[in-house]
Amino acid sequence: MSQVYSVAVVVGSLRKESFNRKVAHALAELAPSNLELKIIEIGDLALYNEDIDVDPPAAYKTFREQIRASDAVLFVTPEYNRSVPGVLKNAIDVGSRPYGQSAWSGKPGAVISVSPGAVGGFGANHHLRQSLVFLDVPCLQQPEAYIGGAASLFDDNGKLSEKTRPFLQTFIDKYAAWVERHQG
Repeated sequence: MSQVYSVAVVVGSLRKESFNRKVAHALAELAPSNLELKIIEIGDLALYNEDIDVDPPAAYKTFREQIRASDAVLFVTPEYNRSVPGVLKNAIDVGSRPYGQSAWSGKPGAVISVSPGAVGGFGANHHLRQSLVFLDVPCLQQPEAYIGGAASLFDDNGKLSEKTRPFLQTFIDKYAAWVERHQG
């Protein structure tokens, strides 16, 4: 039996019905058997503050433990003002601290950006990749995943469109191979 890798999925949108959350769920359904995707919630994380990190809040501790316990990390993000949402940047900061104890380090990663606009979150995707370089997260380069027109990705029942399914399948299959390649 092949190894099953746990993937922490960090969704950069807090909205319950966000397109990004829907794509994260679709990727979990399409994932090959060697990946187990789990969304790690970020909405309860207080803004990062080194002063409160002296005695970290429970949400910080839980989040860091969940990221450390995962074998890999997948980011699914919208774009706000040509960058990532503040809540996602905050989660990245919380996971990277205290200095020298980053929970992200060495975990194979990937970024998929989802936007109602035509550009598909290109700016957010690349901004996030800049942070991942510093965090020592080897990031899947191909296929690049900028998904525009998010409102048309799902039907009225929340089912992924047949037009989008092949791309997401290719993406998650390539990511599974990436994760496999970067494990011990």
